Amino acid sequence: MVEKDSIMNNLRGSMPYFTGVMLSFLAAFYIRTIPKAGVFITENFVRFGGNDPWYHLRNVESILHNFPNMLWFDAHTMYPFGNGQVFAPLYDMFLATIIWIIGLGNPSSELIHTICAYYPCFLGALVVIPTYFAAKWVFDDRRVGLLAAILIALAPGQFLSRSLIGFNDHHIAETLLSTVTAMFLIMAVRTAREHEITFENLRNGKFDTLRPSLPYFILAGVALGAYTLAWKGALFFSLIIGVYITIQHIIDHMHGRHTDYLAVGGMIIFAAALLIVMMTPHLGGTKALHMKGLFAGILAFPVLTAISIVMRQKDLNRYYYPGLTVFLSIAMVIFAKLVSPSAYALITSVFSYFMRTGGGLTIAEAAPLLSMGGVFSLQPIWYNFGAGGYVSIIAIIFLAYAAITTKNTQEKTFMLVWSVMIIWAMLQQNRFAYYYSVNVAILCAYLGIRVMDLAGWRELGAKLWGITGVTADRQEGLKDINVWHVLSVLAVILVLIYPAYDLSMKQSQGVGGPNGYWLDATQWLRYSTPDTGLDYYESYSLPAAGERYQYPDTAYGVMSWWDYGHWIEVIGHRIPNSNPFQSGIGGRRNSIDEPNLPGASSFFTAPSEAEATSVLEAIHPDPDKAGARYIVSDVEMATGKFYAMAAWTLDTNGYYVQVQTDQGMQNVPGQRYYDSMEARLHIFDGNGLEQYRLVHESPIAQIGSTAETGYKNVYNILFGGTIPLDDSGYVKIFEYVEGATIKGSAPNGETVSISSTIQTTQGRMFAYSQSTTSDGTFEFIVPYSTEGPVAGETQFDSAPVIPYMITYGDVSKEVQVSERDVLDGGVIEV
Repeated sequence: MVEKDSIMNNLRGSMPYFTGVMLSFLAAFYIRTIPKAGVFITENFVRFGGNDPWYHLRNVESILHNFPNMLWFDAHTMYPFGNGQVFAPLYDMFLATIIWIIGLGNPSSELIHTICAYYPCFLGALVVIPTYFAAKWVFDDRRVGLLAAILIALAPGQFLSRSLIGFNDHHIAETLLSTVTAMFLIMAVRTAREHEITFENLRNGKFDTLRPSLPYFILAGVALGAYTLAWKGALFFSLIIGVYITIQHIIDHMHGRHTDYLAVGGMIIFAAALLIVMMTPHLGGTKALHMKGLFAGILAFPVLTAISIVMRQKDLNRYYYPGLTVFLSIAMVIFAKLVSPSAYALITSVFSYFMRTGGGLTIAEAAPLLSMGGVFSLQPIWYNFGAGGYVSIIAIIFLAYAAITTKNTQEKTFMLVWSVMIIWAMLQQNRFAYYYSVNVAILCAYLGIRVMDLAGWRELGAKLWGITGVTADRQEGLKDINVWHVLSVLAVILVLIYPAYDLSMKQSQGVGGPNGYWLDATQWLRYSTPDTGLDYYESYSLPAAGERYQYPDTAYGVMSWWDYGHWIEVIGHRIPNSNPFQSGIGGRRNSIDEPNLPGASSFFTAPSEAEATSVLEAIHPDPDKAGARYIVSDVEMATGKFYAMAAWTLDTNGYYVQVQTDQGMQNVPGQRYYDSMEARLHIFDGNGLEQYRLVHESPIAQIGSTAETGYKNVYNILFGGTIPLDDSGYVKIFEYVEGATIKGSAPNGETVSISSTIQTTQGRMFAYSQSTTSDGTFEFIVPYSTEGPVAGETQFDSAPVIPYMITYGDVSKEVQVSERDVLDGGVIEV
């Protein structure tokens, strides 16, 4: 009877926390689905956010069409080479399997897209659960766990944006699985503390001391393995665990405690993860790196323990241990550099992963957290965490002080190491803000409960929700509530809960992804350009080492900036030259003295049409083929993003110059910018170009919403231009063609001009013209057909409305040019 009453009391005591965690889960899920109207924009189309979510859709669709085979190589991107699978496989394989089961082996496109859209919301809400348990076990307080669950459910910033409906990306899986790993590790070390796990006991067959913590160590390893299969950069969290185990070794040795449990636990965790990694065929090109890193940990942990045992047996001064550990670490790095370049590369790669230079700094998620446009700013802290970002630092200071002045527990030491390491990574790459949101929730919950306990809530709570559950106690507790109790709760709500809630509600009102202009452009590419001859859903064979995928002769590339590669592939079903994996960008990486490799950056910054064309030709290893047939530009590439394109070449001088204005000195586009291929295409509509023609123009952006007219105005003022100060199409698609050659004769020294009027998709008119000086003959190469498209080729909807007109002196001649002449390089004599 007593045992039954105890169970019932435990259930009653747990019910408020269970209810609170479930409500937090539901709240988190609801917040993430608020902008669903901007995702399900029509009955037949789901607009996923950002860039990478589209490629996850690509992977899921490929798996379902070839179930259960993963798309290990994709020939439908990075023409003419194709791309190995960059993403770790677990996220897409797990999602595809769920869809396959729900769809009974034949899911519809509607089902695929719907589940993919909601999947990140579910994972984001799931983070509530391990956050609760991690906080509860670190601070041995369910109240801290519950408050942490509430705070993570309401967390704003990147943690929210990367788990909104439609943002089907693996980032939220990183947060979930790393938190689960941390949760089990916390449980493991706390349980191990209560039992004497030593190598001697294990050697003598005394496994009872290991048995209580063994499941937690194994589960931590399984979670770490799953995390590794979800993100190819997961060696980062293995590093956090390795640093923690090293620091805990030092702390335990300094306090005269056994360190064997750390070696045993660390080996179990890394061995479990290693086995999981070994079972996957590919890991985004990092499988070998992860295997080496995990194996290194398996070897290193017992070495740390062995040193501790030997020093204790020989009664050496404990203070030698930290110095010896640091010395051995440095010696290992030096030895690896001298003897094993691959081992040294492994060590440095873990740290250099977070270091970006040159064009890499223009990647939004890879920029330092406290840098906005290269200027130091604290605003990202408020955006990502609200007041919790600052409160968490105070909590870290409290924990660190407690660690120094009093005996700290293993789990609190891990909490410190985990938080500091995430901060270190986040300051270098802001993307890790979505990791730190969990730390913020736990740390702020700890400090919030401390504040409430100072006001007397621990004693009051015992009366209100005590284990006896007696109503009289609760009534007495209600009588004891005073102003300090109320003020402490208000402080937690106003400082921690409400700011997070307010930010989350504001940040969940819209989604990113392709705007209507890009949807128009990619749909046009899909239905108005020739078929590539490549099956979009094919499970392509991975080329042998040193060989290139053999494309059909009908295949071609689409050149645009890397941001848009996945949209071109997944929505447009065409093959981009570059993509958001930063493949196909070209340019330089380390030094201006390097060759400017052919790719998107070198094409769009090329200072002339001839040099841009040479880039296209250099992209393709076949000298008789060009790397791209279509060029897609948008107004962002022509304005704000142009600097990023230049940054990838490490040559940014002269594109922008300082001029004196009424508002003081300002940076404006310079002559070098206007000479670039991007400006020639988008600002000047390709006027005067010989082999590039505008074939489609998306709708024009809302007046004043872009910087296009400002760029045109600068050109007119500084360089004597006469460009109409009008906005043009947000996205423009150009075709690279052979061009028709028009030849004729004219008096020597005569200026000969050719011109026509082009009408775009949107009804906008602009003049196309070229001029040359005759040496008795003249020759023009023109890209536009005056007679309309032909079957099986580009079905362009931007074209001349009148024939070409050749003029010199008093002579004017009309010239008609067929589409076949433009495509085949025909010659027309006039």
